[in-house]
Amino acid sequence: MKLQRQLTLRACVAGMLLGGFMSLSNLYVVLKTGWSIGVSITAGILAFAIFAALKKMDLIRTEFGMLENNAMQSVASAAGYMTGGGTVAAIPALMMITGEPMAGWPMFFWISSIAMLGVVMAIPMKQQMINVEQLRFPTGIAAAETLKALHGEAGSGSGKAKLLGWGGAAGAVVGFLRDAKAPWMPWNLPEKIQFPGLKLAGQPLSKFTLSFEGSLIMLGAGAIMGWRAAWSMLLGALINFGVLAPRLYERGIIDPKLGYKNIVAWSVWFGSACILTSGLLAFAFQWKTVARAVSSVAAGFRGQKSDDGEVPMLWFLIGLAIFTPVVVFLEWFLFAIKPWMGLLSVILGFFIAIVACRATGETDTTPTGALGKITQITFGVLDPGNITTNLMTANVTGGVGLHAADLLTDLKSGYILKADPKQQFWAQFFGVVAGSVFVVPAYRLLIPTADLLGTDKWPAPGAQTWKGVAVLLAQGFHTLHPSAQAALWIGAAVGIALVLLEKALPKHKAYIPSAMGLGLAFTTPANNTIAMFLGSLIATALEWRKPALAEKTVVPVSSGFIAGESLVGVLIAVLVVLGILQG
Repeated sequence: MKLQRQLTLRACVAGMLLGGFMSLSNLYVVLKTGWSIGVSITAGILAFAIFAALKKMDLIRTEFGMLENNAMQSVASAAGYMTGGGTVAAIPALMMITGEPMAGWPMFFWISSIAMLGVVMAIPMKQQMINVEQLRFPTGIAAAETLKALHGEAGSGSGKAKLLGWGGAAGAVVGFLRDAKAPWMPWNLPEKIQFPGLKLAGQPLSKFTLSFEGSLIMLGAGAIMGWRAAWSMLLGALINFGVLAPRLYERGIIDPKLGYKNIVAWSVWFGSACILTSGLLAFAFQWKTVARAVSSVAAGFRGQKSDDGEVPMLWFLIGLAIFTPVVVFLEWFLFAIKPWMGLLSVILGFFIAIVACRATGETDTTPTGALGKITQITFGVLDPGNITTNLMTANVTGGVGLHAADLLTDLKSGYILKADPKQQFWAQFFGVVAGSVFVVPAYRLLIPTADLLGTDKWPAPGAQTWKGVAVLLAQGFHTLHPSAQAALWIGAAVGIALVLLEKALPKHKAYIPSAMGLGLAFTTPANNTIAMFLGSLIATALEWRKPALAEKTVVPVSSGFIAGESLVGVLIAVLVVLGILQG
């Protein structure tokens, strides 16, 4: 039987462009909120609508097929997740510690090589985890079912694309009217909507970041993230910025200038500890998953035939031979990491990729945070006091795990749709290159100097946690203020307690605060959290009152808000550099 067209030139170009633009959205949003946004389904909807319109205008001869769209999704997904190569965690964490920015070309080669190594690491896992064990990979199933619906139901894709377009237009207008500064603009939308007249500890609420963010991005992110995470974050924000920070200010523990940067210098210890212990404990409860993951890869090596249509195991060996020396060299050349430690990080990255892939297959969650912390602790012991080694080896293992899991998620879609896995494998490489081409210049434009990180504008909550763990391992527990030491122990205990509560009371999980959400709130400005909670509240109310309407509208409109505003944010940064707008 003749195979349908799959990784065509137009599918590849569309995936590189759509995924590249979405990588900008992910970069912008994660540096703001600490949460990443899914890429593949949105890209599939947009590509379907774009090519349907081109066909209607007779600009293309043949329809954009379902398997072409699947290949396009593989390219777009790899590009969209290039933020996982370190640009939202390890790199900004290192910049905050050293005060030095990372140059463009080194960043490009660094994040690209890690991602490509991750793609290669997924090869021995595919046949066993997808073909034999039939792990679910829920996002992969959802992406496949979305493509079936789009290419089988006239009008379903164009309707969602229109909603996404209207949301994007709204986000773009809000972002431009708020952030664009020029003599010809008589007014701007406020960056923060404050609560005038209200005070805490004799200071305006805004000093404690208790205001409302004038951003549709935060509303959209809250609508997508879900109710439990959103109310958990609001609870954490009220405790941290509404209760603890005013008391610490009155006692002189927090810098009297207040503001996000000074408050988070203390609260990061509770937040990091809560995230760390909850992630590691939840990971420990998955020990059966870990055992199955290791044994399944061994079975995959034994069971694959040379003519079964899968990506050959020889490609895995060739890929390792190419990318392992590249990554180890870059660790040594860019960060002065000893070559044997670099090699160890790659070996550890393979086992972390195994676990990350299986965890994603079983739960749709890739625990790169917890797995990265395992690497940080490992190298904290092997190379004590070396913050750079600590962060960048964890960057390798976390990035490898994320990109391996992303490929398997895409391959799950392809398996359902009977696509060619070899073509999807190559699609990932095109996506990696495209994502790096988009992400690196955007990062350099948005974060030209290290002092912008950890501020109200770019709080980088994920990087705060990585930085906190690295500093603690390097400097020692005794260097913290006694109140910060107490916060660290309490945060660790709370993280453990919440995970144990979830295990003990699974039917009441919706009423138990999310440890990740609670901990993240201690590293995120309250104005962001309040806006995300409102977005989640609106989406939840709509789901409760009109579930059918919510299913059709919430994700497209929210994704549009995020894409429109974040892309305008990057555009404004470019216009400032060109001198067209004021900084």
